[in-house]
Amino acid sequence: MRGYIAPSILASNFLRLEEEVIMLNESEADWFHLDIMDGRFVPPISFGHDIVRAINQVALKPLDVHLMIANPENFIEDFRTAGADNITVHWGACPHLHRVISHIKDVGARAGVAINPHIPIHFLADIINHVDQVCLMSVNPGYGGQKFIEHTYVKLAELKKLIVDSESNARIEVDGGVSIQNAAKLFSLGADILVAGTSVFHSNDPKESIKTIRDAAKPYVPKPAAQLS
Repeated sequence: MRGYIAPSILASNFLRLEEEVIMLNESEADWFHLDIMDGRFVPPISFGHDIVRAINQVALKPLDVHLMIANPENFIEDFRTAGADNITVHWGACPHLHRVISHIKDVGARAGVAINPHIPIHFLADIINHVDQVCLMSVNPGYGGQKFIEHTYVKLAELKKLIVDSESNARIEVDGGVSIQNAAKLFSLGADILVAGTSVFHSNDPKESIKTIRDAAKPYVPKPAAQLS
């Protein structure tokens, strides 16, 4: 289950949102990554469940919803109803993380936890066997187009070891500053899913950029991964 690409809609052209969604449907992308920001947990405000619902009407691939918001526990059902297949909340954004993870699963979505660059990997030890994926932030959350934080490589290796040692089934998603230049190294260290925004939507040929990033996983995938639904 390696080599997945989840283009971040945040970097798309919102004036042509339907066209951008259709383009991703026709590309080799696996998921749509949707960043929800509230102006509290992170400085910017992006969009809410109404836009997720609109995207879901056109999207033919799973919606990977990343809640960069305070009190995410209050909005789980709203985003699931809007079409979210995966719902990720941030470590530190809610006081009862295990309860929120359980709630996400109870409404029928895959549950993820995200950690910011300053959060040590060992903070995940007590939750790693309860989540379906870990979103490793490789930039500080909130703004697209940021430079990849090099220490992420060390954290990625540590996270992979934690998952193996814990016999967890959690997938690793890397989010922020992902590019054609670093994709192969991220996959080699254990990443399963790469979130790519600027490197896809700001390229001359987004479909070709997606294919190139996805192809970087091939040396590390013994056989094609089954499509997640």
